[in-house]
Amino acid sequence: VQLVESGGGLVQAGGSLRLSCVASGMLFSINAMGWYRQAPGEERVLVAHITVGGSTNYADSVKGRFTISRDNAKNTVYLQMHSLKPEDSAVYYCHADLYSGTWGSGTQVTVSS
Repeated sequence: VQLVESGGGLVQAGGSLRLSCVASGMLFSINAMGWYRQAPGEERVLVAHITVGGSTNYADSVKGRFTISRDNAKNTVYLQMHSLKPEDSAVYYCHADLYSGTWGSGTQVTVSS
């Protein structure tokens, strides 16, 4: 199983980014997927989650600004981020619920004030 995140970068506060995560080595369509983030010195926390059926939920800190989606034909999960804030700066990781021990290398998001 492999998860490869991309799409991070440096953006000014108020800007937008779209993260992508391509999964391989598993049946993507039967996996609920999540996006997590980890800032320096902090624990990794769940930001957004999408079920097999497409139901979503979000951390309170990103509700209304972030949108998680999936494309089963492309084995890809996305995180659209709008109205970014400096406190959103972190390494972002995607994760498959059925493969709890598997993490990609993440993608760095840096939001400047």
